[in-house]
Amino acid sequence: MTYIHELPDWPNLRWSDEQLAQPLAAVRHRQGRLIGHMEALGFPLREEAVLQALTEDVIKSSEIEGEVLDREQVRSSIARRLGMDIGGLVEADRNVEGVVEMMIDATQNYAQPLTAERLFGWHAALFPTGRSGMSRITVGAWRTADAGPMQVVSGPIGRERVHYEAPASERLDADMSRFLDWFETAAPDPVLKAGIAHLWFVTIHPFDDGNGRIARAIADLALARAEATAQRFYSMSSQIRTERKAYYDMLERAQKGDLDITPWLLWFIDCLDRAFDGAETILANVMRKARFWESVAGQPLNERQRKVVNRLLDGFEGKLTNAKWAAITKASSDTALRDITDLLRRGILEKEPAGGRSTSYSLVLPKS
Repeated sequence: MTYIHELPDWPNLRWSDEQLAQPLAAVRHRQGRLIGHMEALGFPLREEAVLQALTEDVIKSSEIEGEVLDREQVRSSIARRLGMDIGGLVEADRNVEGVVEMMIDATQNYAQPLTAERLFGWHAALFPTGRSGMSRITVGAWRTADAGPMQVVSGPIGRERVHYEAPASERLDADMSRFLDWFETAAPDPVLKAGIAHLWFVTIHPFDDGNGRIARAIADLALARAEATAQRFYSMSSQIRTERKAYYDMLERAQKGDLDITPWLLWFIDCLDRAFDGAETILANVMRKARFWESVAGQPLNERQRKVVNRLLDGFEGKLTNAKWAAITKASSDTALRDITDLLRRGILEKEPAGGRSTSYSLVLPKS
């Protein structure tokens, strides 16, 4: 099997401007309209939309790699780093903090040059213990030959399938220098640059682990440059998570093909277009929250009540019960019941139809 990095002309990637022109123009137009629409919102709504989009991006980029992060920890970590006052912040573990640190740097500091040192910092943030699972890995530096060939493998032991094998470690300094120079100096359309950079970086696969998450962060940085704003209103990683199988299939096809990456770029542009649909969902959620808080304006809520109500507005998983209220707020069962009873009396909460021992509650949302 020959991979594209083994071809004589690598990394002279090429694509068909003619095939890309129409879908690229359409997605750029939609991108501009989305940014304009979101920036017309008042500051609090725009801030909430950014918080939701970044939270989705961090969570879904990790899910693509099979790692599940706690949503409240991610949301709290992002809010702290962006100086947002959302109330009810929770402590985040260092793995969450590391992923958030990388994503915030990529999207908020998008104008700063992408350098090897910056990538090393991202990688060190992703692996604060120096381990990936139980295995010790090289952190904050390119992978070495010690671990053997870098392969992307699936399947049970003894029946593994090799999807891809990356360039040998001795090539990494030269390959990454060329990539980073191109990233800062080449001038294709910025959306195309995001797609090209994603594929090029993940093809080099310069780290022992974390290459996919870093590739997606690089693409997010390029998209932020394309939009000339640090405010994120959609999540490309969330859409890739939805289309994970197609994503890996397209990567594998591109890495085993020739240097014409037009099919990959067409898929990337279409995926970005579908990611913009997610921005509409984020906007709907933001407006729903705004309408709710307007409807209860002037009604005092204690800190526990505000914390749980925000959890419900952000998409609470499962049913809200007295026991869950007590766990979330670290309060006694009696205190939780008093909080709930107060909100029931004021018409902010209502009992779900099923009663008895499994009594649960839901928010009463204002009519649109």
